[in-house]
Amino acid sequence: MDALFFHPKVVHVPMALGVLMPLIAGGLLLAWWRKWLPRRGWLVAIALQAVLVASGVLALRSGEAEEDRVESVVAKRFIKAHEEAAEVFVGASGGVLAVMLLAGALGSRRSGLPTAAAATLGTLLVLGLGYRTGKAGGSLVYQHGAAQAYTAPAAAGAEARAVPGGHHDDD
Repeated sequence: MDALFFHPKVVHVPMALGVLMPLIAGGLLLAWWRKWLPRRGWLVAIALQAVLVASGVLALRSGEAEEDRVESVVAKRFIKAHEEAAEVFVGASGGVLAVMLLAGALGSRRSGLPTAAAATLGTLLVLGLGYRTGKAGGSLVYQHGAAQAYTAPAAAGAEARAVPGGHHDDD
């Protein structure tokens, strides 16, 4: 897989799940509490939170791989702010996953539902941290010109695909 432009592609998975998890976890918590679904329905929340964490780690690593290239155009302090926000986001996501796992392990016991409720509240924290991370990343691209680190090779590739007559070959 080409590492070029990988980070912008992968970051959308943890960001989307960061937004959706409060709704999903809240719905599953309600269904568990009201006995509309068996407690094993909580496994859906655990699985999705695990995907959030795993894709967040992948996003962190891909961002670190592209950091040197972007530093040629953007001041390191802006990149560092985004990176630190992402680390807190992924760390908090992992913490919420641990609480979700605990709630699943406790199951039908008295403390299972309250623990799941705490995990659900934790997803709201993760949502806020994801917003902060995304805002810092968007600032890199739209305010500080991080995309310029990739525009020269992209422009050269577009010219190479140009066909006589001014038309571009999109294949």
